[in-house]
Amino acid sequence: MEIKTVGVVGCGLMGSGIVETLARNNFDVIVREVNDDLLHKGLARLDDSMQRAVARNKLSAQAKADALARIRGTTALQDLGACDYVIEAAVENLGRKKEIFAQLDAATRPETILASNSSSLSIAALAAMTRKPDKVLGMHFFNPVPVMALLEIVRSFLTSVETLETSRALGERLGKKIIVAKDYPGFIVNALYIPYQLDAIRFYQNGMASREDIDAGMQLGMNHPMGPLTLADFVGLDTILFVADEMYAETKDPKYAAPPLLRRMVVAGHLGRKSGKGFYEYAK
Repeated sequence: MEIKTVGVVGCGLMGSGIVETLARNNFDVIVREVNDDLLHKGLARLDDSMQRAVARNKLSAQAKADALARIRGTTALQDLGACDYVIEAAVENLGRKKEIFAQLDAATRPETILASNSSSLSIAALAAMTRKPDKVLGMHFFNPVPVMALLEIVRSFLTSVETLETSRALGERLGKKIIVAKDYPGFIVNALYIPYQLDAIRFYQNGMASREDIDAGMQLGMNHPMGPLTLADFVGLDTILFVADEMYAETKDPKYAAPPLLRRMVVAGHLGRKSGKGFYEYAK
């Protein structure tokens, strides 16, 4: 199946990055947001991202103009009926994603593949909302999408080989390194990352070391680009808590149980870089 036009549901941080990456790699893109305000903000974020790439000589001004010309915004989900492939990048909430997949099933052609950018939720549960579960899978991109090389493809027990291979080919056209995971909570990356992150927070919570020493230990001792508490602030403490809670709810494995400090920080609004304060403080 040749993929020419790709739809993206959601133009937030991840959605806009996916749209940009698709458009820069010669795909026509239709991106849908729930209202005009969010759509305009998402498209502006996308434009700013490409302008930074131009300023760093990573993208020519002409290539930016060509990419923008391939993008069409809409607030009508039905407009995605023209797409060969649709990637959902909405809020990480299973109930909301189920609603979207049911709507996409009604709006798209039988042969259109439906993918979710979920980082941890059940792909089979989303597939069950459609009449074509064999054409549903996970396409988990990483932030920032235009820069990060990895694409985690998630195959449920319902996903066909054809859907998997078509999606692999799409990812390769985007210049991504493909890994394939089974439909297990957290897939590969978050199933390994979340326990590591939670352990680092427990170390700090229990006074075993300072935040600086925890970060320096992993950054310099393991050659990581940043320490776990700095990384937590970058990812967003609310995001980490949400993913951990979802994984714990499904598996009941104590390694996914969030430490009390993380929960209290989120309740207090200390979410990391996005709020200006997390394990560290950030200038506005």
